[in-house]
Amino acid sequence: MRSFTARVTWQFAALVTATTALVLAVGGWLQSRAAVRGLDFLNAAEFEELHARLGEEPRGVTRQEVDQRVRAHATIDASQYYFQVSTRSGVVLFRSDNLDDLQLPLPQTEQRQSAVLPEIGRVRVAEFVTGDLRVQIASSLEPVERLLGAYAQTSLMLLGGVALASVGLGWYFARLTLRPVRAIRETASRIGAETLSERIPLPPGRDELTALADLLNQMFDRLEGSFAQVKRFTADASHELKTPLALLRLNAEKLRGRLAADAEASAAVDEMLEDLDALRRVIDTLLFLAKAESGSLAPAMSEISAAEWVRSFGEDAAVMSEERGVVFAVTRADAGAVQCEPTLVRQVLLNLLTNALRVVPAGGRIELESTVTETSWRLTMSDEGPGLPREQVERVFERFVRFAHGAVDDAQPNGHGLGLAICRSIAGLHGGRIHAENRTERRGLRVVLELPISGVRS
Repeated sequence: MRSFTARVTWQFAALVTATTALVLAVGGWLQSRAAVRGLDFLNAAEFEELHARLGEEPRGVTRQEVDQRVRAHATIDASQYYFQVSTRSGVVLFRSDNLDDLQLPLPQTEQRQSAVLPEIGRVRVAEFVTGDLRVQIASSLEPVERLLGAYAQTSLMLLGGVALASVGLGWYFARLTLRPVRAIRETASRIGAETLSERIPLPPGRDELTALADLLNQMFDRLEGSFAQVKRFTADASHELKTPLALLRLNAEKLRGRLAADAEASAAVDEMLEDLDALRRVIDTLLFLAKAESGSLAPAMSEISAAEWVRSFGEDAAVMSEERGVVFAVTRADAGAVQCEPTLVRQVLLNLLTNALRVVPAGGRIELESTVTETSWRLTMSDEGPGLPREQVERVFERFVRFAHGAVDDAQPNGHGLGLAICRSIAGLHGGRIHAENRTERRGLRVVLELPISGVRS
């Protein structure tokens, strides 16, 4: 599918080329008419000279008299003109020598016409009547044809140059014209759940593009308001559910004590307690996300040694992975002091590790790489799972988004789709960012957490 820029470019080039071709064609036609009229004028001027030799209103002249009066003049101008004198009835009295045995056609209606003579070619013939005589003077159209041929050749070369130039100009014109559209598209593509406050800058003027940008901004205003209402409802509902949930758990624990003798009932109560704990974790997660996104949660920043912290986490992660038959390795641990809240960063890596252990088969490998630069701390966790389709990679950090990515253990809980949303919120609290990508060197997923080395960016 061709882009709109390409379509505008080709349409502009076609319009300019067609217009140029039309102008050149009209110019050629006008030039042809002007050249033929020029020949008619020269033929008329030649007749005036010949008329002076024939006399005013010659009548009853013989063939010999016409020959004596005209031949000398016809011989002098034989290189440019053909002469023929005849009576009104059509009897030829004189023909110039350059006609040989040819005869100029006698016009039926028009006094000026173009004709084709054998061995001579196309000529322009004009007839003049004086007295009893019909005088015909013809000029070759070959110079006109050469002129028009040169004009056509030059026009084709010019048309080719115009076509090439119009493609370049059309592309520049399309890019220049569509620049506001590209700005609208780029801004609109950046607006997401985390950037709903961003708006499309209005182009100058009061044209259709300005109206479109204003309409999109109004739509984003409504979307931001709706999204804020959903967030507030989630936070409020989560907060209001904590107290009744605690009461439910308390009553369930009392019930388990009373039903200790009934194994089946105790098992049912234990299952209910597990479900209540899972629900509590979801509520705690939603409250954490609500606080993080509202800006009311400030991380307790402290300075740590990146290398020591990563090695410590790596030891714990290796134990967790070993239980699943998976190898965990720290492939790089740069030295350097970084500012962060260690507990929250550890939570990010634990969430990533938990997700990786769900999809990496026994005997597989999970790697952690820690890179410290002058400005950032980059933590990269790579697994050997199946990876994700591109459209799913873009959505893994959204709330309640879960994918059937081929977990190796169906008994392992798949979570509620909030773990990576927490990771994104924690990265945002530190002024950093997190993104996922499929590995290119082999199958698997790579998640990159990048934090500013000095803590939260201003």
